[in-house]
Amino acid sequence: MTLSVESANEYINGFTIDNEDWNDYENEKKQRILNVAEDVLARKYPEYIIPDNAVFEFANVLAIAYNDTNRLNKQGIAGFSITGVGSFNFKDTLRVDDESLIPKKTLDLIGEANGVQLGGRIVKWTVM
Repeated sequence: MTLSVESANEYINGFTIDNEDWNDYENEKKQRILNVAEDVLARKYPEYIIPDNAVFEFANVLAIAYNDTNRLNKQGIAGFSITGVGSFNFKDTLRVDDESLIPKKTLDLIGEANGVQLGGRIVKWTVM
């Protein structure tokens, strides 16, 4: 299913605080971000219905993660400066997969739509 950029614009501008990066993108890039957000969620939660607003929440997070500055961080650059403008240093490099960027609100929206409670924690074995 292909979500519309118009619906995403309406939701993101009405229900998110940090939406400047989303609004800076052209419609073609917004559609690619929506496609990736929907694909990541569908692969992570194949047994659940993924509501549109959950995809929109995640798409906005991806828009921030892939803005010009954060994209450099994601590529492993520790810092850079622009003469006369400013200097940017990243505390940690953001070398993570898109799945790890899924926000709690997205999990809550998927959970509400399916009558389950999803959490961000994963049970793992450990040796003590």
